[in-house]
Amino acid sequence: MNQQPLRLRKKHGSGEPTKVTSADGYLLVKAQSMCSAIIAGLITIILFSIFLVALSRLTDRVFPWLIIILGILLGHAIRLAGRGTDWRFPVIAAVMASTGAFLVNVVIAASFTAEKLEIGTVQVLLATTSMTWPVFFDEVLTAADVFYAVVAMFFAAFFSNRRLKRSEYRALRLLREEQHHK
Repeated sequence: MNQQPLRLRKKHGSGEPTKVTSADGYLLVKAQSMCSAIIAGLITIILFSIFLVALSRLTDRVFPWLIIILGILLGHAIRLAGRGTDWRFPVIAAVMASTGAFLVNVVIAASFTAEKLEIGTVQVLLATTSMTWPVFFDEVLTAADVFYAVVAMFFAAFFSNRRLKRSEYRALRLLREEQHHK
């Protein structure tokens, strides 16, 4: 045994690379589910919208920076449900984060409008017309909302891909090399 004086003693494993094949990579690709990722993202957006509307109504304030939390939650939900290993899952996460940020702002604005008009939020949302949107974009949506939505998109994309072990990454690389040579 070659003991080097400045190295710690190995207490785990032999240091030998794990034996993986392209078939293991195929199993990883087969485990992906875009449908599950989208459903998990939609559920996250709905639950976060309800939470943020309740918080805004309770405190009578709007917290636009919480949209960043939506991006982080979306990324994790898409990663756990979709188990994605390729570029599609960060794209789905980023698109859902921007859409979710917009929808959350619409629902919060409708909630405050409903409170002033003493009607339900759903009634306000159902009464929107093409004349409503220019007012929303001029008076409600700010540069800060856009900035937080972009940051949320980056966080969602960053957290959306599956975290691979070294052996899983090697298996995927072997699968892609095999497919490239065919």
